[in-house]
Amino acid sequence: MTPKDHPLLEAIAPIIDAVGATIVSSTDIGPSDIPLSWEGEVIGAVRMPMLHGALERLIESVEKELGGKLKQLSRNDKQRAIRLLDERGAFILRRAVEDVADAMAVSRITVYNYLNAIHR
Repeated sequence: MTPKDHPLLEAIAPIIDAVGATIVSSTDIGPSDIPLSWEGEVIGAVRMPMLHGALERLIESVEKELGGKLKQLSRNDKQRAIRLLDERGAFILRRAVEDVADAMAVSRITVYNYLNAIHR
């Protein structure tokens, strides 16, 4: 059985995809990888994605969850999208408000208003 066919790796594959990580073989584990053990044996590791592209991955996951591109969502769904992005830490990233506003086809002020409403 290859590491890709291992039941643990098959079980966590949706999580790995959702966060944009990759699975590496036990022979390719680097110092920052997260080892995966099964019955005392390291069968592989999770390599987390670089921060570059993190906001895009967060936006894609929210779009998938809400069933459409951010700019095509209703006002209520856009507010919900902002809440989801905020809960997932999107707005700690530099230029996130501007990039989310562009993806929603709204102004930065609108995004800030949605965020202020959430934090009241």
